[in-house]
Amino acid sequence: MILAGDIGGTKTILALFEEKGAGLRPVRDATFANADHGTFKEVLKLFLREETASSVESGCFGVAGAVINGRTRMTNLNWELNESVLAEALGVKRVKLLNDLAATAYGMVHLSPDDLKALNPAGQKGTGNIAVIAAGTGLGEAMLYWDGSQYQPSASEGGHADFAPRSDLEIKLLRYLREKLKGRVSYERVLSGPGLLNIYSFLRDSAHGTEPPWLTEKLKTGDPSATISQLGVTREEPLCTEALDLFTSIYGAEAGNLALKCLATGGVYVGGGIAPKILPALERGAFLNSFGDKGRFSPLLKRMELKVSLNPGTALLGAAHFARRVKNA
Repeated sequence: MILAGDIGGTKTILALFEEKGAGLRPVRDATFANADHGTFKEVLKLFLREETASSVESGCFGVAGAVINGRTRMTNLNWELNESVLAEALGVKRVKLLNDLAATAYGMVHLSPDDLKALNPAGQKGTGNIAVIAAGTGLGEAMLYWDGSQYQPSASEGGHADFAPRSDLEIKLLRYLREKLKGRVSYERVLSGPGLLNIYSFLRDSAHGTEPPWLTEKLKTGDPSATISQLGVTREEPLCTEALDLFTSIYGAEAGNLALKCLATGGVYVGGGIAPKILPALERGAFLNSFGDKGRFSPLLKRMELKVSLNPGTALLGAAHFARRVKNA
């Protein structure tokens, strides 16, 4: 049995898989609210209480944080994880910790065709490195580099790199956010759920449109970013539509930046929780146009495969397949 996990800031998903031929078959899974538990080992014990001591052969966990030398202290949670300590707790030779975006990246190559939606009709399947970008609560970026025989996941904190505006409007957005944030502006401040709200607020406060009273009230309840994206996807409200169009344009540009940095001849995948929800907006053209607008390298990017993952369990799938690889190493 293979144990995989996706450990986020607010919840943890654990799953057991069985090897079935060249693939994996899910056995069972469970989701835990992190606030209800003091340590990750406590969550493990609860999940595995019905298993025998020898049933798990290997494990891998995608973690929302930087993994350095097999250890991580989670950014938004007072949990410390250590590969060797977890391996001892599970009674296995080795446990692997991956940054959650590295796990997501590794999961991309194991998705079925039905789990993916192509954004670039001219994209050509190639070999080589793969770039993965994922906007959600934050912005994650990772790479799969091709070593000549298989893909190796490589994490990054590229979402925290400096936001680089490309137009007069985006320069004004940068200035607005510098004032609002009292300093530096990263891509995550623009390309995330909170980032979409930042873009909307900028357009509203810069007199690019008038916020109707009914929307003012609606934004006070629930998730305002979800409201903006829903109204932008359906084009029901002009200011929300403009905000989402600007969001998708910047998202495409940064996906193209990542493709250049990784030389992603193997393709570019868009993951995270936002992309499937705004798929009609991603397909309108602004994302693809910005992605390919890279000067002398435009012909290269316009030939790259560009796909959106529709599977919310991509990180868990990636962790499971990496655990299998660790077991067979």
